[in-house]
Amino acid sequence: MTILIADDDADDRMFLEQAMRQNGYDQEIRFVEDGEELMEYLKRQGRYNELNAPWPNMLILDLNMPRKNGFQALSEIKDDPKLRRLPVIVMTTSSADEDVVKTYNLGVNSFVTKPFNFNRLVEMVGTLKTYWMDTVKLP
Repeated sequence: MTILIADDDADDRMFLEQAMRQNGYDQEIRFVEDGEELMEYLKRQGRYNELNAPWPNMLILDLNMPRKNGFQALSEIKDDPKLRRLPVIVMTTSSADEDVVKTYNLGVNSFVTKPFNFNRLVEMVGTLKTYWMDTVKLP
């Protein structure tokens, strides 16, 4: 199983991976830094191919990224018949109601707000693991 994380902030990526490992995630974790790179990864274009870009079982997506933001990438993913079944969890600093509504209208599977406290992040990631890894059956 592979988890793909799309986030432009290196610290956020590091803390998220640490929180995941503390919760017993043993899946492969891959990172991309913006929406353009995300789409290249998913479509295996540019520097990505089947050998170096394992298909993710889940995508954790930040909304605020350069080049192509999370809204744009989410729209592209959910509009593409080959990509739309990919479970997408938006994890962002935003808690704005309009962002929540917009992402669900685009087809996101879950929306969570990034906590500013590492202990809270560990707790939230544990809850996500219980649901997404231990409870539901993923495609």
